[in-house]
Amino acid sequence: MPVSAYLLPIGMLLASNVFMTLAWYGHLRFKETPLFGVILAAWGIAFVEYCLAVPANRWGGTVYTTAQLKTMQEVITLLVFAGFSVVYLKESLGWNHAVGFALIALGAFFIFQKW
Repeated sequence: MPVSAYLLPIGMLLASNVFMTLAWYGHLRFKETPLFGVILAAWGIAFVEYCLAVPANRWGGTVYTTAQLKTMQEVITLLVFAGFSVVYLKESLGWNHAVGFALIALGAFFIFQKW
């Protein structure tokens, strides 16, 4: 299998998570915007996310198990969310967040083992 078969789904999942995080949480900086407008904007952004996530999972399914794909998705989601929280929302992350994320990463380690 070419290396891109392993890397392309990861890159696409990373990009899709950026769009989904923006769709779900980006509006929190614009609380004066009416909710209906926020929902429409989020649906438009989420469409781009789906255009990336669905093929990423389809193509990734040729080299990864479904459990591995879901685990990658969750780890990527946490990484994107953590960066988004700090950079865009200006929220700090504490030691408890780091411990929680590390435990999830540990779980991901076990998912990828073939014991």
